[in-house]
Amino acid sequence: MKLLYGTGNPAKLASMKKKLKGLDIELIGLRDLNREIPSVPEDGNTPLENARQKATAYYQAFQIPVFSCDSGLYFDNVPDDIQPGVHVRTVKGKCLTDNEMIDYYSNLARRYGDLTARYKNAICLVLDDSHIYEAMEPAMESEPFLITEKPHAKMKKGFPLDSLSIDIRSGKYYYDLTESDSDESEKEDGFLTFFRKVLEQE
Repeated sequence: MKLLYGTGNPAKLASMKKKLKGLDIELIGLRDLNREIPSVPEDGNTPLENARQKATAYYQAFQIPVFSCDSGLYFDNVPDDIQPGVHVRTVKGKCLTDNEMIDYYSNLARRYGDLTARYKNAICLVLDDSHIYEAMEPAMESEPFLITEKPHAKMKKGFPLDSLSIDIRSGKYYYDLTESDSDESEKEDGFLTFFRKVLEQE
């Protein structure tokens, strides 16, 4: 099965190819099409709504089987009205810069203590008009990690929260993890399970 992954991010495409290795799927990304990519509004309230918006828009544009993913950031033990969800970079209608994000989430961790966080992921796969599969399962979530109030000295442009992220098992910033520290069992095998089920049904 040849599938379009609705992303222009080469790192995301490579990561998904690795996850799905061994399945009878040929994966391509938006950049492989050499066509104009439609702009898709991602204004859903959940990762699944955004994944659905993107997948259906790309299917309508290119008329080939396509899937899209989306994620949201969720904290334990904070009020619902300050859960970032899919609006990780937008707070009260304002799109934050990298430095503003570090300040905002650092202040949250100062207020509530280190925040236990996880990314909830969703997927929508459109094979044709009558075969649409989607999921937002616990098995697709990231491993829990901590957002702390003191930023790491290192900051990668476009990924400001990495500077505040700490691995729960080792207590180290992700930037300080060695290969032996990151002996992680990928909880996101939920994506592999999702595609196996789809292939069984097709």
